[in-house]
Amino acid sequence: MSNDSYKSRRKFLQQLSTTGVFLASGKLALAAEEKAEERIIRYDRKFSSNDKVRVGVIGFGIQGHMDLATALKVPGVELAGVCDLYTGRLENAKELYGKDLFTTRNYLELLDRKDIDAIILATSDHWHARITKDALKKGKHVYCEKPMVHKISEGLGVVEAAKASGKIVQVGSQRVSSIVSLKAQELLKSGEIGKLNMVNSVNDRQSAIGAWEYTMPSDASPETTLWNKYVEGMNKIPFDPKKFFWWRNYRDFGTGVAGDLFVHLISGTHVITGSKGPSRIFSSGQLSYWKDGRDVPDVMTGIMEYPQTDGHPPFQLTLQVNFISGTGGSDVTRFVGDEGIMEIRGGGLTVKHSILPKAPGFGGYDAVFTYPKSMQESLKASYDQKWPEEDRKRPTKPDIDFKVPQGYSDHLDHFTNFFDGIRSGKLVVEDAAFGFRAAAPSLACNESYFSRKIVNWDAENMKLKA
Repeated sequence: MSNDSYKSRRKFLQQLSTTGVFLASGKLALAAEEKAEERIIRYDRKFSSNDKVRVGVIGFGIQGHMDLATALKVPGVELAGVCDLYTGRLENAKELYGKDLFTTRNYLELLDRKDIDAIILATSDHWHARITKDALKKGKHVYCEKPMVHKISEGLGVVEAAKASGKIVQVGSQRVSSIVSLKAQELLKSGEIGKLNMVNSVNDRQSAIGAWEYTMPSDASPETTLWNKYVEGMNKIPFDPKKFFWWRNYRDFGTGVAGDLFVHLISGTHVITGSKGPSRIFSSGQLSYWKDGRDVPDVMTGIMEYPQTDGHPPFQLTLQVNFISGTGGSDVTRFVGDEGIMEIRGGGLTVKHSILPKAPGFGGYDAVFTYPKSMQESLKASYDQKWPEEDRKRPTKPDIDFKVPQGYSDHLDHFTNFFDGIRSGKLVVEDAAFGFRAAAPSLACNESYFSRKIVNWDAENMKLKA
């Protein structure tokens, strides 16, 4: 390791220390430091030509662009080809990465290339399961954007295909790799907020682009988008540029706010709590503002009941997305325990405590003042005899304020974990089973919304229950 790399790594660790990642004591602090240092060492490592991973991108839209740019920051990763149905994006790929870059509109041509080890799959949701399975059959590792599948019925097939292939599948909900999630997981396990009983997660927006009204290209047509391929296997659908470029707004191609945003919130909850999923799911919402032809709601709330397991007591998860929020938008998740609240917001987390005293209350708004005076005096004497003054005080703990260092990227950590898995064969943080267990409850929210019913889910066996 170069001296500059060593200094850079130590500086990053010092930043972590000063921002609060090491506030916990003993083994907890040591574990956090070791994991943080391990991540930085991976960025510094040099790779031989035999260790290089060559990737192809299928779906070069907004997320495809961001995924590729991040993946190429991981040492030893190279771009070998790009596939997209829209000609303008292939032209853009050559502008960005060179005129000799291999491009195609047929993803099977990309999968047939021997010089490609892995693919980044960032198409519309309705192609995820099919392309993932085709890629695994061709011996490619797969980074698939969330949600892993378009329909719950596709999930087990992808999980089984991943297992049979022996290849790495990583699903793209990057917050599961964040050091914020790591810190939250440690604090929850250590009992920092007591026993968890509720998680409340909000991801609100207030902008046209945030509501998926993207700028259309001026040359959109059935030919430039290869429309017939896009709708292959579906009932005949007339060309509609919105359904190609704004596909998240349509059930035939996307999964709405549940598949795009609920899945992030559920993924984060699962990695922090260690849960596999809820047992009962219900959602409600409406199409409130963005009446642009979309057939999914722009305001939705999901309520999920998580059963008791060996790792934790039962808790309730509530999810909220509002695409016309007068707050201006927010992204916050609160873990509420019986001794405090842990709030994840932006690039960090805070913990504030409220701990009950051992002694129950007496006086004030207690009902005792409504009883006869002699009885009040007798009850007070009994209370004073049973509960010493110390037991009547609320215990206190220091609050926690943890922020990630400037420039930190959980997206980069997520891709680093993916490529580490390819090189070592070790399990990744969000494999196909994890990805499906996050996607299925999200998709069940759509099912609940449109059918107006509670959906029952077997998270262990990844199956719907009657």
